[in-house]
Amino acid sequence: MALLTRTAGALHRRPRLRLTLLLTAPLLWLAVLYLGSLTVLFVSAFWTTNSFTSEVVRVWSTDNFHELFTTPVYRQVIVRSVGVAASVTVLCAVIAFPVAFYTARVARPRWRPLLVVAILTPLWASYLVKVYAWRLILSEGGLADWMLRPFGLSGPGFGLPAAVLTLTYLWLPYMILPIHTALEQLPANLLDASADLGARAWRTFRSVVLPMVLPSVAAGSIFTFSLSLGDYITVQIVGGKTQLIGNLVYSNIELNLPMAAALGTVPVVVIVLYLLAMRRTGALSSL
Repeated sequence: MALLTRTAGALHRRPRLRLTLLLTAPLLWLAVLYLGSLTVLFVSAFWTTNSFTSEVVRVWSTDNFHELFTTPVYRQVIVRSVGVAASVTVLCAVIAFPVAFYTARVARPRWRPLLVVAILTPLWASYLVKVYAWRLILSEGGLADWMLRPFGLSGPGFGLPAAVLTLTYLWLPYMILPIHTALEQLPANLLDASADLGARAWRTFRSVVLPMVLPSVAAGSIFTFSLSLGDYITVQIVGGKTQLIGNLVYSNIELNLPMAAALGTVPVVVIVLYLLAMRRTGALSSL
């Protein structure tokens, strides 16, 4: 009992030691499991496979990366994957801003918590349930066809537009919430001062609102961009014949594991570069 009391007293007098002991377990888990798995992924990307048995041969080579960046199909898939992630991010930002502005500045205060809960509700549903629901909506004769038929139009069907639309729906809450928080914290007197100085609504948005909310938009884009870049299930269900990086990684795991590892390093590198770019906007401090 005395030893326990002395230990508690020593920890109380040394807050840094207390913090170090508290963070040791999660940091160890991060270093061993997460960073360790990334290291294994990167190392295995330099191995090769036996063309006859498809077994992994632990011989160092850069052939996988050479093939990755010289084969037109791989280059097209990489560019398409980054384009899909960027498109989903832009669509989420365009849709999220008016929704967040309404929930944070227009709706009555007593309704705002309920609206935030409504925005979060789709996140509680199963990922696969939501994707298959969109498959039914976008299928031939589905809800999209039924709604557009009176205008002489038809739904997008399965393909790249369907994948972008579904991914936008899936990750939209991750963009709405940080923008909602930033708009909610925006001082009302700044908007009043802008109006008193004769600024119109668009000028107020461009000069006052957007600069203050931009870090939160960038913070939301980190989620939408990274989650879209690494997704492969949505594309497999509603993307038709569309192939993204995740699909190629999945298809190469059994046949060519080193090539799958080389493909898997691409989104990791892209996301790291994206995080470095977003760091300049102050997005990381808004997370």
